[in-house]
Amino acid sequence: MTAREPGLRTLWCMVGVQFIMSMALSVASPILPLFLPEIGVQPGGPVEFWAGLLASLNAFVAAFASPVWGSVADRYGRKAMVLRSSLAICFFTLLMGLSTHLWQLVALRACMGAFSGFSASAIALVATQVREERLGFALGWLSTGQLIGGLVGPVVGGTVADVTGQYRMVFFCTAAFAAAAATAAYLGVREERAPRATKTKQPIWQSFAALARTRGLLPLFLVLLIAQFGVRTVQPVVTLFVQDLVGWEPGLATLAGFAFSVTGIADLIASPFLGKRSDVLGYRRVLLISLFGAAMMSLPQSLVGAYWQFLALRFGVGLFVGGILPTANALVGRLVPASQRGLAYGLTASATFLGSSMGPFTGGTVAALAGIRWVFVLTGTLFLVNLVWVWRVVPDLRAGDAPARASEATGD
Repeated sequence: MTAREPGLRTLWCMVGVQFIMSMALSVASPILPLFLPEIGVQPGGPVEFWAGLLASLNAFVAAFASPVWGSVADRYGRKAMVLRSSLAICFFTLLMGLSTHLWQLVALRACMGAFSGFSASAIALVATQVREERLGFALGWLSTGQLIGGLVGPVVGGTVADVTGQYRMVFFCTAAFAAAAATAAYLGVREERAPRATKTKQPIWQSFAALARTRGLLPLFLVLLIAQFGVRTVQPVVTLFVQDLVGWEPGLATLAGFAFSVTGIADLIASPFLGKRSDVLGYRRVLLISLFGAAMMSLPQSLVGAYWQFLALRFGVGLFVGGILPTANALVGRLVPASQRGLAYGLTASATFLGSSMGPFTGGTVAALAGIRWVFVLTGTLFLVNLVWVWRVVPDLRAGDAPARASEATGD
């Protein structure tokens, strides 16, 4: 990708915006179980349950809203959807910092999910601006921005909480980051080949039906759902597991933040490399390698007895997880014409949102009923199940293969 290549400025700007937004969305992760007692949730099992439910609720609601916003993006532009989602997240997280009761926090998380869809809009925007043979490379870097931000965010959140002694300040930081991302996208992103609003567009239900007939798309929906489920299952228990390993240290929130974020360092190394290699080796092959490695790094976490061992394995998970989402999204881009990628990525975002919602809820429930270590066993097993599914049903494509024709995608 050369300096004069169309879409380059949009790619690098969106990598930065994706980093900021993902950081904003994950800032509260390590402090959420610690904040719940302030609004009346009793310590113990109820904290684990409600932490898992709150981590899941936003994504669960977004799973149903995301395809609708994706269709709107195909009609009116993907940049507009990036701005809409960023501002909505800014508004609702600001209100979360002012909440005093559990029901308020639950309602605001649900509202934020209804106006979400940032990642799908960002992916669709980049995928329609770069060259087809560079999809793996571009989406690998976009995923790097997403995952690094998502794993730097907990360090920021834990540090802010420890320094200020106020968990509410973390939500205010989230709102500030989202506002910064919206400003950067508005000033820095230029959408070439933006769609024009038209009344001749087919109804959204017909677009859904057409995409459902696209060969290979539905199997990838399940791939993304299971992968995200496995990644997010451990989210509500990391802080509590670190507490079991180190005890009540003064900097517990910071240590938990590092346990979240060390995976991002590994992803920074691996994701651009794996995304670029998928354009050459084939998307299916890279998916298989990534899923196998993620499983082998997840299962031993159930046996660790020291904090440094946990960090090392979390780093190992990051080396392989970084290849899953960008490779699967690049394959979606090869299967679907550019004119329908907003809706397509809205549908695949539904898969990741469903995985994101079910994962933390399941992880919190398993931890409350069977113990935290069984959550890591469940996560590793899910990666292995996903590996078998990819091996059996996902088509093998490379960047040199012809992209999907509109007639194939629409069934015309």
